[in-house]
Amino acid sequence: QVQLVESGGGLVQAGGSLRLSCAASGRTFSGYGMGWFRQALGKEREFVAVINWGGGSTNYAASVKGRFTISRDNAKSTLYLQMNSLKPEDTAIYYCAATYLNSGSTRQEDYGYWGRGTQVTVSS
Repeated sequence: QVQLVESGGGLVQAGGSLRLSCAASGRTFSGYGMGWFRQALGKEREFVAVINWGGGSTNYAASVKGRFTISRDNAKSTLYLQMNSLKPEDTAIYYCAATYLNSGSTRQEDYGYWGRGTQVTVSS
C-alpha cells in the first residue's frame, strides 16, 4: 500500500501561482504512475494531470495545459503540481492519486490510492 498526503493549497489571487506537493509513504513510490485530480463544489471530480513512473511522460487536461506542470522526485517520494496563471475556475479540492499502471492514467477508476486533498481557492 501507499499513503498520500497533499499540501501547498491556499488562497491566491487570479494570475498567481501555487505549488502543490504530495508526499508518499509505504511501498516504493517509483513503482506507481501518479495523477492529480480536482473537485469543485457541486461538480464531479475531474482529471488534471498525470505522470508516468519515471517522470518522462506527462499529460494534461485541456483546461490546464500550458499553465500547470506535473513533476515527481522519486528520491524524495514526492509528487508536485506547479500551477501558474491561476483562474477562479481552478478553485477546487486537489487530490493526488497513485496507480499500479506505470504509465499513469487519466481515468479515476484506475487509481487505487488517494490522498485526502488540499483546498485551492482563486479569488477574482
